[in-house]
Amino acid sequence: MCGRFAFHSLDLSTLAKAVHQHDLFVDAEPRYNVPPGTLISVARRVAAEAPVTIEQLWWGYQPYWADAKAPQPINAKAETIATSHYFAPAFKRHRCLIPVDGWYEWLNVDGRKQPHYLTRVDNQTLYLAGVWTERGDDKPPGVAIITEPARGTAREVHDRMPLALDDDSLEPWLDPHFTEREAIRGVIRHIGAELIQHWTVSTAVNRPGDNGGPALIDPL
Repeated sequence: MCGRFAFHSLDLSTLAKAVHQHDLFVDAEPRYNVPPGTLISVARRVAAEAPVTIEQLWWGYQPYWADAKAPQPINAKAETIATSHYFAPAFKRHRCLIPVDGWYEWLNVDGRKQPHYLTRVDNQTLYLAGVWTERGDDKPPGVAIITEPARGTAREVHDRMPLALDDDSLEPWLDPHFTEREAIRGVIRHIGAELIQHWTVSTAVNRPGDNGGPALIDPL
């Protein structure tokens, strides 16, 4: 799954190159412990001919047409997102990217949960595939991060991981012209498993919020 992440570099250069734009930047502060139920930086294209924009959207997905008591998931499974009544409309029309530097998972060690930080070995930005939906009542749109079965060393920490896309997949993922599942599958690839590394970090990250700053991602 993906329930906490860090985005501190604010570097969107790979995405800017992929979508042929020079004006992509993040109007936000570096964050080292981003929890659900907060505003996060999201890249999306709201119409077929519109430019890619970076906006602050809500991490929690609840469509405006859903009952008020409907769930507000933060993740969606890659295996079922295209056929799920809850997510399928967004998968077809409202795909987005969530830039992060890394994410956290917790490994049970002797009855205690030890946090690990997972990131790219080359320190490049990770672009996580997501979907967004209008929430209504003047609320900012809500977002869910897509997850897939864990690969490579990520499997040592958790059985699932966020779907991080390779550079060539960024533009087609944001292209509203792709609406059918098989067409999307044909142009989308996740990054290689060999690009992911992880290490243990302080349990200070267990407290949601930006506690500790850069020290939160330091290896123990």
